[in-house]
Amino acid sequence: MARRYDPGRRQRIIDAAIGVVGERGIAGLSHRAVAAAADVPLGSTTYHFRTLDDLLVAALEQVDREWMAGFAQWVASIDPAVPLAEEVTRYVGDVLGGDRERVELEYELYLAALRRPAVRPIAAACLDEMAQLLGQRIGDLATARAVVAFADGLVLQHLLTGTPFEPAALRAGLARVLD
Repeated sequence: MARRYDPGRRQRIIDAAIGVVGERGIAGLSHRAVAAAADVPLGSTTYHFRTLDDLLVAALEQVDREWMAGFAQWVASIDPAVPLAEEVTRYVGDVLGGDRERVELEYELYLAALRRPAVRPIAAACLDEMAQLLGQRIGDLATARAVVAFADGLVLQHLLTGTPFEPAALRAGLARVLD
């Protein structure tokens, strides 16, 4: 039997893994589930990704690239004449006002690093890149790290609790932290 040339197969597998995690969570990720979602033979998933951690790393790297593209756009749009607390409030509002399923997926992959050491460096690199980008824009890396941590924690709390986003409360709290 001739081997079928399929240059997009690896990418379809990654996309399918992201879809499986979005639908079923990390616990639902398996080579079999991904193969079915990607419409490829089971052996293709293990050929391209020997372990589930390898597949998870590839999925997180892709999701991180997309996340970072949006974050970089926000950083570039920061108006130096506007208080940073106001700009961060705008960012958090945009994240929470966007596609909730996508944000939940991003955080699920990101939090997989708690239990999967292979994924940890990707999650840590994303946080570091966010702080670096923001730090270059505002001129203070330490403040940028604090802002990234604050915004990250706030988004996660809203996802977990479902509490309504209150821009005024965020602005006031962040202004206190920044002062």
